[in-house]
Amino acid sequence: MSPTCFAEDQLPPGFPTIDMGPQLKVVERTRTATMLCAASGNPDPDITWFKDFLPVNTTNNNGRIKQLRSESFGGTPIRGALQIEHSEEPDQGKYECVATNNDGTRYSAPANLYVRELREVRRVPPRFSIPPTDNEIMPGGSVNITCVAVGSPMPYVKWMLGAEDLTPEDDMPIGRNVLELTDVRQSANYTCVAMSTLGVIEAMAQITVKALPKAPGTPVVTERTATSITLTWDSGNPEPVSYYIIQHKSKYSDDLYKEIDGVATTRYSVGGLSPYSDYEFRVVAVNNIGRGPPSESIEAKTAEQAPSTAPRQVRGHMMSATTAVIQWDEPEEPNGQIMGYRVYYTMDYSQHVNLWEKQIVRGSNFVTIQGLIPNKTYYIKVLAFTSVGDGPLSPELQIIAKTGVPSQPTDFKGEAKSETSILLSWNAPAQTGLENQVTGYELTYRKKDDKDEKRISFEPTTTYLLKDLKPFTTYTFRLAARSKHGIGAYTSDISAETPQTLPSGPPRKVEVEAVNSSSIKVIWRSPVPTKQHGQIRGYQVHYVRMVNGEPTGQPVIKDILIDDAQWDYDDTTEHVSSYNRLYCLLCSHSREMLPIDCFFKAV
Repeated sequence: MSPTCFAEDQLPPGFPTIDMGPQLKVVERTRTATMLCAASGNPDPDITWFKDFLPVNTTNNNGRIKQLRSESFGGTPIRGALQIEHSEEPDQGKYECVATNNDGTRYSAPANLYVRELREVRRVPPRFSIPPTDNEIMPGGSVNITCVAVGSPMPYVKWMLGAEDLTPEDDMPIGRNVLELTDVRQSANYTCVAMSTLGVIEAMAQITVKALPKAPGTPVVTERTATSITLTWDSGNPEPVSYYIIQHKSKYSDDLYKEIDGVATTRYSVGGLSPYSDYEFRVVAVNNIGRGPPSESIEAKTAEQAPSTAPRQVRGHMMSATTAVIQWDEPEEPNGQIMGYRVYYTMDYSQHVNLWEKQIVRGSNFVTIQGLIPNKTYYIKVLAFTSVGDGPLSPELQIIAKTGVPSQPTDFKGEAKSETSILLSWNAPAQTGLENQVTGYELTYRKKDDKDEKRISFEPTTTYLLKDLKPFTTYTFRLAARSKHGIGAYTSDISAETPQTLPSGPPRKVEVEAVNSSSIKVIWRSPVPTKQHGQIRGYQVHYVRMVNGEPTGQPVIKDILIDDAQWDYDDTTEHVSSYNRLYCLLCSHSREMLPIDCFFKAV
């Protein structure tokens, strides 16, 4: 009967399957060679062997070649492995495993068996195949150090700590030794020793116990300017430091230290400090565990600088028709030791200040100016100076050379309280007696771009709420005190702005153009300027679908924001927006829905 061949996808259900075939094998002469084979099928197939395409005889060789019936390899049952004992050169060849049952026969892939001559046993000195490795651990941590050595003969392996043996002599393993360390508190070097009759070798593993860094050395000031202090310090740590943190604060402040993170060197310039000010500095070291304790702190003062602010509260009063006393307070930011003040005064304010009369004052905060011309208005400015230079001039003080007339109010300022009101406040001028007692005030004000001033008189006070102003408008104010002898000098102009409020007028000139059957373009202009009450930031367009002349559903609201670059535009600027897929629009210029074109709101 001739054999029948099947395609792989047409095999009968129980057709044999080779689950494990033989593999290439090299065996020394006289040694045992085992060629593995496992097969399955329904029913279980019988396994036979072929060598060089001929059946292997397992019965006529005194049991030297036999087929194993019950073995296991990696969990796989082996029922047909071929075992060849006392291998000889004729056993060398190409082997195939054959599985057969009622449904057919399957051959494994062939595998070669090579038989070589016995080699002499080599003698090899020990060497480390897996040398011990360094480790870093946290304090109190645990670690296992593995050391593996090979050779012929195989070496014994032990561990040592310095001169101390950690492995008992009567329990020394061969080839591999694992040192188990627990609750490690100190760094140490452990030595793995491998020994045989052919030599002794050693390898060391460094176990480093991680710890927080120590405090750096006390920082030293090496340079200083008005706004910076340069520090240097010693690391104070034998182990590497990841980076440093510089902590600093004002000497007389209760605030927490400010920190400068990530400093990589032991020299750093701390900037952004105030001139002629005392500071405390300290340094913290950081490693991969965390930050250590801070160093000892040091105190340092920044260098002087010219004052950055003018003398405060410049004020004055007339002692007589020709003599005035001018007083002031120290600058808020003197930036050093104030060496003195220069007081400038003139009747001609248009002159450069270098052409004004001046007096230098040292050791006091007032000056007496004599020889003034009666009934003339004088302008007075004061500056402070340090050893480094001059500070800025104060705002001018105006004083009228007339006995009994009040001097200027001081600290005059305005603050918006609502969209239509501004609260003015000031300090009353100095009053030396009944002759210059303040009996009231004169206030003038105007819109920033207007020339016409309005004037208000009111009784003595230090605040005044000005009402009925325009929203989103800048106003300019001047104030003078009044006595029975007349009105004193006015203050310099100050400005205050009322805040924005909602527009009170609608967008203008709304036009609608049909683009096609389902799109329109809407064009409009901003509300009239007097009704904008602020900077128009955008618009809302409301639209709704119309069915038979009636609105259907809720209106759709579209926000149209104006880019910052378009905020400055004149009254003729046109705004355009297009809408697609619309059926009809319902719009109006008010908040009522009227069947015209569009409903707009400026925002």
